[in-house]
Amino acid sequence: MSTDLWDDASPPEADEVLPPVWEEPVPLTGNRKLRDFPSHTFPAWVREFVEAVAEETQTPVDLAGCVALSVLATAAGGRAVVHIRGNWREPTNLFTVTALPPANRKSAVFDLLTGPIFDAEKQLKTNTQPAIAEAQMTARIAKEAAERAATKAASADAGQRDALVVTAVGMAEAAEAVTIPVEPQLLADDATAETVISRMAEQGGRISVMSAEGEIFDIIAGRYSGAPNMGPFLKGHAGDRLRVDRQTRREYIDHPALTMGLCVQPQVLDDIGRIKGGRGRGLLGRFLYSLPESMVGRRKSAPDPIPAEVREKYTQRIIDLTLFLADWTDPAVLQLTTDADAALLAFQDRVEPKLAARGGAFGHISDWAGKLVGATARIAGLLHLAEHGTNAHTRPVTADTVSAAIELGEYFATHALAVFDRMGADPTVARATTVLETLRQHDAVDISKRDLLVKLSRSEFATVADLEPALDLLDDHGWVRMQPVQRTGGRGRPPSPRYLLHPRICGVATG
Repeated sequence: MSTDLWDDASPPEADEVLPPVWEEPVPLTGNRKLRDFPSHTFPAWVREFVEAVAEETQTPVDLAGCVALSVLATAAGGRAVVHIRGNWREPTNLFTVTALPPANRKSAVFDLLTGPIFDAEKQLKTNTQPAIAEAQMTARIAKEAAERAATKAASADAGQRDALVVTAVGMAEAAEAVTIPVEPQLLADDATAETVISRMAEQGGRISVMSAEGEIFDIIAGRYSGAPNMGPFLKGHAGDRLRVDRQTRREYIDHPALTMGLCVQPQVLDDIGRIKGGRGRGLLGRFLYSLPESMVGRRKSAPDPIPAEVREKYTQRIIDLTLFLADWTDPAVLQLTTDADAALLAFQDRVEPKLAARGGAFGHISDWAGKLVGATARIAGLLHLAEHGTNAHTRPVTADTVSAAIELGEYFATHALAVFDRMGADPTVARATTVLETLRQHDAVDISKRDLLVKLSRSEFATVADLEPALDLLDDHGWVRMQPVQRTGGRGRPPSPRYLLHPRICGVATG
């Protein structure tokens, strides 16, 4: 069996001779080989800060790395897109979620990584204050002038009234036409679906939800509304036109760009897997998942602090990129070089066969993996912006940048498989677990497929075809071994295949 999801080595031949002794069986779940976070794929100034934050806080580098991607997406989301080929463009906003148990200093990491975004937001507010004050004064003067004109028209004699009414109406329309700029906001927290829509509408189509907690999933699931409200989050990720037309409000966003960077406790992953419609409508397929190993219990008491120059460089580069892109109305279009496009196309060709419902490594999470290439293109755009800053729109995205993004995509793929295992996304694994539990009640060392089917619930295993994928998985993991069928040569139904059971199924040590 391949030891890596991305190792395309051919599987062993079906008639390979089975080993003469039992080896330790592989658990059905919890045995995924998770990749380490490839922080080396970041430009140097991001990598140095991410690794320094992980060292000072004694947290997995995955956490700081995922938050860094979300910070870059906050700076760029809605203001830059990656042009892949033809009409295919990907925005640069992302949804990331990292799962870690309590006491992992998640808030400290979030504060360090997101601090420059808050600094940039303050600068944007300061820069906008004069324009807001001027517009407010203009609106007030225009409204007062319109009110005086209306009063004058109301008290005029019949010969002058019509002309004065026309003048008053014109002045009222002019007063209403004065637009007061909205105070800039980049980040929102604990926001309802309605708040997300309103903030995006106010902020030129973009907003970011960054949190070291998982309350946003409760909100999506219907904490306030009583029913799941996923529409704004689905469209905010994809960039699809979002329109709200109700009696109380009308909001139109042609190209919404919502970024979410979250850190949750592992239990939350189980809960979000039960959000009604979460899989069917594609919400869970939009997140990039990270399931790092907690460092609690093996942390250094006196870790190295973050070097001042490393923090200063990170802070200034994030602020510069955010301020530079903030005023863009039409997004900056990032083009791929020919080699970069070829690298992304080759990755797409590698992913596609794995989406097959039968036998594909991603077959049971095709709703997630079907977006993997697009997510990788988004990451490539963010890495490109981080590398070249305010000059990024004048340079094409290179093959090296795409290759770095692919490595990050492969990291997220292995972690997504583990997360969806927790959610029970693979029905074959669930059925194999049921079969294994049934075999534990069997009092013999082997069993026929026909006899096993009789022991199982017909509602879950109606036919032999329902049973075979589960048995194949148990065989592949070393829990059972199918024996060669002994044909008698006589008439009638052929004998049912028999399976030897691993000694551990009966509680016997293998020695």
